[in-house]
Amino acid sequence: MTEGDASPAVTAGVTWGLLAAWAVHDAEELVTMAGWLREARPWLEERFPDVPWERLEMSQAHVNVAIGLMGGIVAAAAARGAATGGRSPAFQTVLAGFGVHGVVHLAQSALARGYTPGVATAPVVVIPYAWWAWRRLKAAGVPMEAGGRAGAAGLAALPLALGAVHGLAHLLTRARRPEEGGPLRRRPLRRRLP
Repeated sequence: MTEGDASPAVTAGVTWGLLAAWAVHDAEELVTMAGWLREARPWLEERFPDVPWERLEMSQAHVNVAIGLMGGIVAAAAARGAATGGRSPAFQTVLAGFGVHGVVHLAQSALARGYTPGVATAPVVVIPYAWWAWRRLKAAGVPMEAGGRAGAAGLAALPLALGAVHGLAHLLTRARRPEEGGPLRRRPLRRRLP
């Protein structure tokens, strides 16, 4: 900020706040997601019979890995935001996606007519932080990524990022059965005899 410039600087609270808000929100998901899905599955199968619920089963290990992977994405975006004073397209895209994610939680709970993992922190952490951070960026005169494309990119990137981390978590945590012959299956070593 130069002398005479009335616009405030983007603080670490704005950029690293993304990681902090995400950590609070995902702590809720970490402790509730696997158990909630297991308990709600019969009701979900009855209400939404066309969804392949057996493919969406999540163990606690799967949830742990998926949240850890998403944490890496959010931490990298927050670091880019801090390094660029909030100007990073990656930071702005993840910030927009995070805010949209909070709204999605509210919609999920409305659809389910009750609690869903993440809905407790969505209206008190996720949405208020995202709104506040965007206001702070605007007040600091930070140009919004390509005229607001960050919001559209965040909207498009959110399901892709969620799909990628859950897909990778599935690959890393799925139980290998001996008949699958997967790469993690231990096979006896055999020596070739001359």
